[in-house]
Amino acid sequence: MQLKSLRKKAILCLCFTIAPTFSIHAEQVTAAIAANFAGTIKQLKPLFEQQSGHRLVTSFASSGTLFAQIHNGAPFDVFLSADEQRPRQLIKEGLAVADSPFIYATGRLVLWSSQSELIDPQGNVLRAGNWQQKGIRHIAIANPKTAPYGRAALQTLKTMQLVDATKPYRVTGQNIAQTFQFVVSGNAQLGFIAQTQVLALPKSERGSHWQVPKEMHSPIQQMAVMLNRGSNNSAAEAFLYFLQSPQAKAIIRTQGYR
Repeated sequence: MQLKSLRKKAILCLCFTIAPTFSIHAEQVTAAIAANFAGTIKQLKPLFEQQSGHRLVTSFASSGTLFAQIHNGAPFDVFLSADEQRPRQLIKEGLAVADSPFIYATGRLVLWSSQSELIDPQGNVLRAGNWQQKGIRHIAIANPKTAPYGRAALQTLKTMQLVDATKPYRVTGQNIAQTFQFVVSGNAQLGFIAQTQVLALPKSERGSHWQVPKEMHSPIQQMAVMLNRGSNNSAAEAFLYFLQSPQAKAIIRTQGYR
């Protein structure tokens, strides 16, 4: 994503330093955002809108679903995926701006239960087996084909050599948000979700969780990219700059991302 001049870049940087409350040329940016980032964008959206004067419209789904929608002509300006693969594929296919992608967050996978003592800090609840005796009827994961966190969950089970053993227990969410709801509702007793979803809960409702070691799965590198539709949209450009600002990065880290 090349700016038209160094002067324009300087203005954008200044925008997120002095935090103006209006923009003479306010526009709207429509962002396709991976479901795991929904809670974090709620923290970032009012800050971006206040500082830039632009309006941010969001649409949340699994990265695979959003990728398909973009292919079908959905009117998005930017894409915040939960992986690197899909933004790079869009660039390869000529649907996104070649020099625009960057990593905006690195996700953390956790095994979570709403029950406070079900999961130990080492994740031995999975290794021990005898799940039915512990009241575990279902283990939720997001769809590995469309959700990067689901793919990471399946990789973790492969690393632990538990893919076959857990198959009768596994239930699949369309995205990480639905996977989270399976556990919240009690339809699943365990679920592989994003750490940010646990941190968003009140402390009294965080239950128990195991932070999956990063060595057990491929890194969840979440990439943002400018889509062709947004290439001449100053609001889209400003939003991607905002995500790379120190202020935005600090908020993203507090929400459970690396």
